[in-house]
Amino acid sequence: MTTDPIPLSALQHYSYCPRQYALIHLEQQFAENLHTLRGQAVHALVDDPATKQEKGVRVARALPLYSLVYNLIGKADVVEFHKDGTVYPVEYKHGTRRETLHDALQLAGQAVCLEEMLNIAVPKGAIYHASSRHRREVKIDTPLREQMLEALAGIRAVQASGVLPPPVNDKRCNQCSLVDICQPQALTASQHLHLDSLFNIDDNEV
Repeated sequence: MTTDPIPLSALQHYSYCPRQYALIHLEQQFAENLHTLRGQAVHALVDDPATKQEKGVRVARALPLYSLVYNLIGKADVVEFHKDGTVYPVEYKHGTRRETLHDALQLAGQAVCLEEMLNIAVPKGAIYHASSRHRREVKIDTPLREQMLEALAGIRAVQASGVLPPPVNDKRCNQCSLVDICQPQALTASQHLHLDSLFNIDDNEV
């Protein structure tokens, strides 16, 4: 059975929260908050498809990407083509420099697409943090690639089940624009009540 290509952004969403991934990509639910608006503003800086030379490096912006092997599709914010043959993807994120696995997995997805499209190794890339104006280089090594494959397997499992994953209901929810749609606290409380009712034994029954 043929399935639709998985957007590269789904790797970031799924690794952050499987339920967030399902709400956005399967149920087409979305809402804005300060973080998403800042992210849009940052991506607007590189969202105009163009190629130019910068200090001897050919820089492609908003470059379409795909992988038939992994059934991925999307685009890279920036891909640098260096004179020595190095191909270097750069993903733009709002906020200050920070290490997050979900951003790295999205970059790894871009790397495997570039490797397939160009038949060249892409061993590293970078996350550019707009607020601090710093890059964080990411090694796209075997452990990261294995984690990317695990995320893809999880995404396909959710697609196949058609069931929304349960809410995480932790500090991630405070940053999520979908918190009102997801309602993690209400759903978690409801689950606890259901379990309590299943295991509640009246004293008169003992």
